Amino acid sequence: MNKTKRKIFEASMKLFAEKGYDATSIEEITATVGVAKGTLYYHFSSKEEIFNFLIEEGVKLLQNSIDIKTAKLDNYIDKIKSIILIQIKIVNKYEDFITILLSQFYGKETRNQMCQKHVYNYINKIEKIVEEGMNIGQVKKGNAKVIASEIYALIASTLVYKMKDNDIEVIKLYKEFENTVIEGIKIK
Repeated sequence: MNKTKRKIFEASMKLFAEKGYDATSIEEITATVGVAKGTLYYHFSSKEEIFNFLIEEGVKLLQNSIDIKTAKLDNYIDKIKSIILIQIKIVNKYEDFITILLSQFYGKETRNQMCQKHVYNYINKIEKIVEEGMNIGQVKKGNAKVIASEIYALIASTLVYKMKDNDIEVIKLYKEFENTVIEGIKIK
């Protein structure tokens, strides 16, 4: 991604997170970046395309991080632990992206449906890991979809925690989640 496209991407992400998608205009994006509309339209054909690109890139970052980390692990509890830690780190580093993803999750518009699709695909990825862990006896039997949804929901709870306290001690928060979530699904 070239420098101008990155600036458009980052400014849009900040504005969408602060003001919401509907309240953010192309004019505000170009003013924030300091480029002409023509320059913006050279890189993106519309505000919707900027939004789509932003969601695609953010989800790809999250999914790739999970795939790389979990592929190295054999123990399914360790895989789930790594997912939780990565999610906390992503919220901490990319709060604006998570804010946008969660704020656009509800609704019937195309962008809402796209966010829903990505979230459900991500939850399905976690669900498969949970199911595999159950099948080999490393994860306590239960409803894998519910457990996967709970693990995903840690993204939202981390964001709420960060918004309240403004700062996250990643490892400290991870240990709290480990004590509650992981202990709940671990076979003792």
